[in-house]
Amino acid sequence: MKFKIILLFVATIFFTNLQVNAQESATTLLEKAQIQAKKEGKKIFVKFEASWCGWCHRMTKNMKAESTKKFFTDNYILLPLVVFENGNKKKLENAGSENMIKKYNNGNSNVGLPFWFILDTDLNLVTNAYDANKQNLGCPATVEEVEEFIKKIKETANNVTEEDISKIRKQFILKK
Repeated sequence: MKFKIILLFVATIFFTNLQVNAQESATTLLEKAQIQAKKEGKKIFVKFEASWCGWCHRMTKNMKAESTKKFFTDNYILLPLVVFENGNKKKLENAGSENMIKKYNNGNSNVGLPFWFILDTDLNLVTNAYDANKQNLGCPATVEEVEEFIKKIKETANNVTEEDISKIRKQFILKK
């Protein structure tokens, strides 16, 4: 009887740990985001990130800041996807994230992080993180990068006010 209890205990811990570590696939998460986007009439802001990426953390912080969070959640379904992890952090990745980058980036997954793009409700690419010089804006921080980011935001958001733009500038431009 003790053996069965111990075996049940070990099995419970194993399966609980498996569920905690297993991340949903990028495809599954995108399908869920698409359903929500269609329901709410929003675009999908897909952001690729990794635990080791300081700029990824900065972009998340900027998008979730008290001054900008409402704008981003009102205008987009936000879909963060984990990619390019190393070693024991590999389990944090959303399976298929790298393939998704390739799909929406002309077959190329060799990108810096964060990398992002915005999709419509039919999963068509509307815009991406590249500026006019084909450089990844990543987490925009310079005045020029933030202005390019704002241009893309104005083209894709449902409702953008001058107050929103001012808050984005203030939050994103790196203070020296």
